[in-house]
Amino acid sequence: MISVIIPVYNGAEQIVYLFSILKKSKAVNEIVVIDSDSTDDSIKIAESYGAVTVKTEKRSFDHGKSRTIGGKKASGDIVVYMTQDALPANEDSIEKLIKPLFENKRTGAAYGRQLPHHGATPFAAHLRTFNYPPKSQIKSLNDKKILGIKTPFISNSFAAYKKTALEKVDWFNEGIIMAEDTYAGAKLLMNGYKIAYAADALVYHSHNYTAFEEFERYFDIGVFHRMEHWILDEFGRTEGEGLRYLKSELQYLSRSRRTHLMPASILRIGLKYAGYKLGNNYELFPKWLIKKLSLHADFWNKQVEDEKEV
Repeated sequence: MISVIIPVYNGAEQIVYLFSILKKSKAVNEIVVIDSDSTDDSIKIAESYGAVTVKTEKRSFDHGKSRTIGGKKASGDIVVYMTQDALPANEDSIEKLIKPLFENKRTGAAYGRQLPHHGATPFAAHLRTFNYPPKSQIKSLNDKKILGIKTPFISNSFAAYKKTALEKVDWFNEGIIMAEDTYAGAKLLMNGYKIAYAADALVYHSHNYTAFEEFERYFDIGVFHRMEHWILDEFGRTEGEGLRYLKSELQYLSRSRRTHLMPASILRIGLKYAGYKLGNNYELFPKWLIKKLSLHADFWNKQVEDEKEV
């Protein structure tokens, strides 16, 4: 049985199309929605499509906890995680996503290929091209010497897991700022599982971040790697990725005849690097400044609340 789990917050405009595609899929048996205090018709729409709904508080939202709650609530032995803004490109996207899980008993998770939404900026489009190539792949712990930090990479915007594999690694970690999917991917690999990248399982998913929003996002990635430094210890540092990305983006802009955007590309990548380095040293800064630099300010509010309760 296949369960699709979707965290939702004020997603009424997005989930109608998403649910209509999911209901047409022959692979989907159940939809579970984790709603974080939506003030629109998200719950009503979800229930009209027969979804199981679970309500949580927005102020205490946790990327890992919400997905663990959904996974444990789900009836399926395979759980598919999506975000409300990820739209399947085809009715068989879910079937193609879960296929690798049946082909090898040691494959514990699979993630699909993300295509840029229509209207995506060149920077958003290139990010999807860079992270989601057209060739499928199976990754194991042995690949870390070649793939480095990319080895445990997985995205819960469109990913499937065997429930038994998630149970083996104690589901998703709670209390981390982001990347609960990569955290789980690292744990799966270290427990002998493999991760499949299914390039033929397609969804549209991208974000037109501003340059400062990208700075904030990479600040949070730096925080994540600081808090969970064991991942870098196990799989390697990130320094080479930045140069590889810059080279790839400049080539992308050249091929698409957008050379006028190259200065902006260099600036944006410089801001990403600065954000990452600052986030990796977040403990040196006061909480009020950290909140200004972070894309996930609510995470820090929760940290303050937790400290008060101790």
